Amino acid sequence: MEKKGLPTTVVDLIPHDSSFQREVNELSGENVGLCFHCRTCAGGCPYIGAMDYPPHGVLRLAQFGLRKEALECSTIWICVACNTCSIQCPMAIDIAAIMDALRHMAVAEGAKVAEPGILEFHREVLHSIERYGRTHKLEIMLRYKLRTGQWFQDMDIGLKMLAKRKLDLMPSRVKGIAEMGDIFHPPEKGV
Repeated sequence: MEKKGLPTTVVDLIPHDSSFQREVNELSGENVGLCFHCRTCAGGCPYIGAMDYPPHGVLRLAQFGLRKEALECSTIWICVACNTCSIQCPMAIDIAAIMDALRHMAVAEGAKVAEPGILEFHREVLHSIERYGRTHKLEIMLRYKLRTGQWFQDMDIGLKMLAKRKLDLMPSRVKGIAEMGDIFHPPEKGV
Protein backbone atom coordinates (compact mmCIF):
# COMPACT_ATOMS: atom_id res chain seq x y z
CA MET A 1 0.00 0.00 0.00
CA GLU A 2 1.43 3.37 -1.05
CA LYS A 3 1.37 6.16 1.50
CA LYS A 4 0.31 9.58 0.29
CA GLY A 5 3.18 12.03 -0.28
CA LEU A 6 5.98 9.45 -0.20
CA PRO A 7 8.28 8.79 -3.18
CA THR A 8 7.38 5.66 -5.13
CA THR A 9 10.54 5.18 -7.21
CA VAL A 10 14.25 5.84 -6.89
CA VAL A 11 13.90 8.67 -9.41
CA ASP A 12 11.37 10.33 -7.11
CA LEU A 13 14.08 10.45 -4.42
CA ILE A 14 16.49 12.39 -6.67
CA PRO A 15 15.78 16.05 -7.46
CA HIS A 16 15.06 16.11 -11.20
CA ASP A 17 13.71 18.40 -13.88
CA SER A 18 10.75 16.81 -15.62
CA SER A 19 11.00 19.24 -18.57
CA PHE A 20 14.67 18.49 -19.28
CA GLN A 21 14.06 15.57 -21.66
CA ARG A 22 11.58 17.65 -23.67
CA GLU A 23 14.11 20.52 -23.93
CA VAL A 24 16.85 18.14 -25.12
CA ASN A 25 14.46 16.63 -27.68
CA GLU A 26 13.49 20.05 -29.03
CA LEU A 27 17.04 21.37 -29.28
CA SER A 28 18.53 18.20 -30.78
CA GLY A 29 15.62 17.25 -33.03
CA GLU A 30 15.86 13.73 -31.59
CA ASN A 31 13.80 11.68 -29.15
CA VAL A 32 15.91 10.73 -26.12
CA GLY A 33 13.07 8.51 -24.93
CA LEU A 34 13.67 6.04 -27.77
CA CYS A 35 16.91 4.81 -26.18
CA PHE A 36 16.42 1.43 -24.51
CA HIS A 37 20.07 1.20 -23.37
CA CYS A 38 21.29 -1.68 -25.50
CA ARG A 39 24.82 -0.22 -25.11
CA THR A 40 25.65 -0.52 -28.79
CA CYS A 41 26.73 3.12 -28.81
CA ALA A 42 29.24 2.47 -26.04
CA GLY A 43 30.64 -0.56 -27.84
CA GLY A 44 31.57 1.48 -30.89
CA CYS A 45 32.72 4.75 -29.30
CA PRO A 46 36.48 5.29 -29.77
CA TYR A 47 36.59 7.67 -26.78
CA ILE A 48 34.57 5.63 -24.27
CA GLY A 49 37.63 5.11 -22.03
CA ALA A 50 37.90 8.86 -21.37
CA MET A 51 34.20 9.41 -20.65
CA ASP A 52 32.60 9.50 -17.22
CA TYR A 53 29.31 8.16 -18.64
CA PRO A 54 28.88 6.10 -21.80
CA PRO A 55 26.69 7.77 -24.45
CA HIS A 56 23.60 5.78 -23.42
CA GLY A 57 24.28 6.83 -19.82
CA VAL A 58 24.02 10.49 -20.78
CA LEU A 59 20.74 9.73 -22.55
CA ARG A 60 19.54 8.03 -19.37
CA LEU A 61 20.40 11.17 -17.38
CA ALA A 62 18.24 13.16 -19.81
CA GLN A 63 15.43 10.62 -19.57
CA PHE A 64 15.48 10.90 -15.78
CA GLY A 65 15.56 14.71 -15.91
CA LEU A 66 18.96 14.94 -14.22
CA ARG A 67 19.87 18.29 -15.77
CA LYS A 68 22.88 19.15 -13.60
CA GLU A 69 24.48 15.72 -13.99
CA ALA A 70 23.99 15.71 -17.77
CA LEU A 71 25.21 19.27 -18.34
CA GLU A 72 28.22 18.93 -16.06
CA CYS A 73 29.47 15.52 -17.22
CA SER A 74 32.69 15.24 -19.19
CA THR A 75 31.17 12.95 -21.83
CA ILE A 76 29.40 15.77 -23.67
CA TRP A 77 32.76 17.54 -24.09
CA ILE A 78 34.84 14.47 -24.91
CA CYS A 79 32.44 13.42 -27.69
CA VAL A 80 33.93 14.47 -31.03
CA ALA A 81 30.71 13.86 -32.99
CA CYS A 82 32.28 11.12 -35.11
CA ASN A 83 28.76 9.62 -35.37
CA THR A 84 29.97 6.07 -34.73
CA CYS A 85 27.36 5.76 -31.96
CA SER A 86 24.60 7.20 -34.15
CA ILE A 87 25.38 4.86 -37.04
CA GLN A 88 25.27 1.81 -34.79
CA CYS A 89 22.15 2.78 -32.83
CA PRO A 90 19.34 0.28 -33.59
CA MET A 91 16.80 3.04 -32.89
CA ALA A 92 18.55 5.42 -35.34
CA ILE A 93 19.02 8.07 -32.63
CA ASP A 94 21.48 10.78 -33.65
CA ILE A 95 23.38 10.64 -30.36
CA ALA A 96 26.00 13.10 -31.60
CA ALA A 97 23.23 15.68 -32.14
CA ILE A 98 22.07 15.12 -28.57
CA MET A 99 25.62 15.63 -27.25
CA ASP A 100 25.83 18.84 -29.28
CA ALA A 101 22.50 20.05 -27.87
CA LEU A 102 23.71 19.30 -24.34
CA ARG A 103 26.91 21.28 -24.96
CA HIS A 104 24.84 24.24 -26.17
CA MET A 105 22.60 24.00 -23.12
CA ALA A 106 25.61 23.75 -20.77
CA VAL A 107 27.16 26.92 -22.22
CA ALA A 108 23.83 28.81 -22.26
CA GLU A 109 23.12 27.89 -18.64
CA GLY A 110 26.66 28.51 -17.41
CA ALA A 111 27.06 24.92 -16.24
CA LYS A 112 30.40 23.89 -14.82
CA VAL A 113 32.48 22.49 -17.69
CA ALA A 114 33.93 19.16 -16.55
CA GLU A 115 36.94 19.15 -18.86
CA PRO A 116 39.43 21.94 -18.14
CA GLY A 117 40.22 24.00 -21.23
CA ILE A 118 37.87 22.11 -23.52
CA LEU A 119 35.57 25.07 -24.09
CA GLU A 120 38.52 27.22 -25.18
CA PHE A 121 39.64 24.44 -27.51
CA HIS A 122 36.17 24.23 -29.08
CA ARG A 123 36.18 28.00 -29.58
CA GLU A 124 39.54 27.85 -31.35
CA VAL A 125 38.27 25.13 -33.69
CA LEU A 126 35.22 27.23 -34.57
CA HIS A 127 37.40 30.33 -35.05
CA SER A 128 39.57 28.39 -37.52
CA ILE A 129 36.53 27.17 -39.46
CA GLU A 130 35.16 30.72 -39.60
CA ARG A 131 38.45 32.08 -40.97
CA TYR A 132 39.35 29.34 -43.45
CA GLY A 133 36.24 27.21 -43.99
CA ARG A 134 38.14 24.28 -42.48
CA THR A 135 40.40 23.62 -39.56
CA HIS A 136 44.03 24.69 -39.55
CA LYS A 137 45.30 22.39 -36.83
CA LEU A 138 48.62 24.11 -36.22
CA GLU A 139 46.97 27.49 -35.67
CA ILE A 140 44.32 25.91 -33.43
CA MET A 141 47.04 24.34 -31.28
CA LEU A 142 49.11 27.53 -31.10
CA ARG A 143 46.13 29.74 -30.21
CA TYR A 144 44.95 27.24 -27.61
CA LYS A 145 48.44 27.05 -26.06
CA LEU A 146 48.62 30.85 -26.03
CA ARG A 147 45.30 31.05 -24.15
CA THR A 148 46.09 28.32 -21.64
CA GLY A 149 49.82 28.92 -21.22
CA GLN A 150 50.44 25.16 -21.39
CA TRP A 151 53.11 25.36 -24.07
CA PHE A 152 54.82 22.04 -23.45
CA GLN A 153 51.81 19.86 -22.73
CA ASP A 154 51.27 17.48 -25.68
CA MET A 155 54.41 18.78 -27.39
CA ASP A 156 55.49 15.23 -28.23
CA ILE A 157 52.24 14.63 -30.12
CA GLY A 158 52.58 17.94 -31.98
CA LEU A 159 56.11 17.07 -33.10
CA LYS A 160 54.99 13.63 -34.28
CA MET A 161 52.16 15.22 -36.25
CA LEU A 162 54.57 17.68 -37.85
CA ALA A 163 56.98 14.87 -38.74
CA LYS A 164 54.16 12.89 -40.40
CA ARG A 165 52.97 16.00 -42.27
CA LYS A 166 49.65 16.02 -40.42
CA LEU A 167 50.03 19.73 -39.61
CA ASP A 168 50.12 22.18 -42.49
CA LEU A 169 52.33 25.17 -41.79
CA MET A 170 50.11 27.46 -43.86
CA PRO A 171 46.31 27.35 -43.78
CA SER A 172 44.26 26.61 -46.86
CA ARG A 173 40.88 28.21 -47.52
CA VAL A 174 37.77 26.77 -49.08
CA LYS A 175 36.67 28.42 -52.32
CA GLY A 176 33.33 29.65 -50.95
CA ILE A 177 34.70 31.37 -47.85
CA ALA A 178 32.12 34.17 -48.16
CA GLU A 179 29.34 31.63 -47.53
CA MET A 180 31.02 30.66 -44.26
CA GLY A 181 30.17 34.10 -42.93
CA ASP A 182 26.46 33.28 -43.26
CA ILE A 183 26.92 30.25 -41.02
CA PHE A 184 28.62 32.19 -38.25
CA HIS A 185 26.71 35.45 -38.73
CA PRO A 186 23.37 34.60 -40.34
CA PRO A 187 21.47 37.47 -41.94
CA GLU A 188 18.54 38.76 -39.94
CA LYS A 189 15.16 37.31 -40.86
CA GLY A 190 13.09 39.46 -43.17
CA VAL A 191 16.11 41.33 -44.54
